[in-house]
Amino acid sequence: MAKRILITGGAGFIGSTIADLFLEAGWDVAVLDDLSSGKRESVPPAARFYPVDVRSAAALEVLKKERPQVICHQAAQIDVRRSMAEPRFDADVNVGGLLNLMQGAVEAKSVEHVLFASSGGATYGDTDRVPTPEDHPQLPVSHYGAAKAASELYLNVYRANYGIPFTALRYSNVYGPRQDPHGEAGVVAIFCGRLLEGRPCTIFGDGSQTRDYVFAGDVARANLLAAEKRYDGPLNVGTGVETDVNELYAHLARAAGSDRPAEHAPARLGEQKRSCIDPSRAGAAVGWRPEVRLADGLRRTFEWFAARRRAA
Repeated sequence: MAKRILITGGAGFIGSTIADLFLEAGWDVAVLDDLSSGKRESVPPAARFYPVDVRSAAALEVLKKERPQVICHQAAQIDVRRSMAEPRFDADVNVGGLLNLMQGAVEAKSVEHVLFASSGGATYGDTDRVPTPEDHPQLPVSHYGAAKAASELYLNVYRANYGIPFTALRYSNVYGPRQDPHGEAGVVAIFCGRLLEGRPCTIFGDGSQTRDYVFAGDVARANLLAAEKRYDGPLNVGTGVETDVNELYAHLARAAGSDRPAEHAPARLGEQKRSCIDPSRAGAAVGWRPEVRLADGLRRTFEWFAARRRAA
């Protein structure tokens, strides 16, 4: 009998990629998403879909009905800038949503493992160890990072009191097909959208700030391996390679065939200077390593955006 998984945020670009992979691996998949940023068409047809807010009483009813063995919690408020402007809203979604879900898990009495989408950049903050390992103190410099770190502490409480183990998958900067270039989007999706529209791309600050960019398909595989291995604890999900924003733009401009330089604007509040995480524990613990090289992943992502634009 197939194992049952409930994926929150499963209409988002990461969540839907995870849903596809679990279905391919033979799992029974249900998706919960309020479609505030996700897309209904991204939910795989073979997954049962519930258009529900993770903070709601309806989410508890979904848990009672589905009785999943694994919860993959991807639903989140992901905009760091919005978290700085509206910290209570960020905490309501990211901490309140998790607590509602975990209370439902306790009541459902079926949940054996939780996969939690944490942040390997935002929870560590500015560090003196780059690439940063999992045992580094979590010192977030944004409300978003603080909410993710707090969520890991709350999951420790549920493990201690109710025996529910969890994997905190600390993602670096995830990019890939299906990412929305509008609203709460990562820089890759924003640059792809603007290059296709012939509009200038804006880099905040001098562009020397670095990030660790990991492909969504690799992230989905990390979730599947963590679920199959029942790994309990934090795992960094990144490449261990720093890329600055100027270099990132250069890759995408080449993919677009554009020689237009980026524009620059003042640096943003709460933004880290360097962020890169050490993925070696994931390799040792569950056999995961990133497989998609940055240049190839960015080219594939740009081609997906270009194809979607042509189809529209």
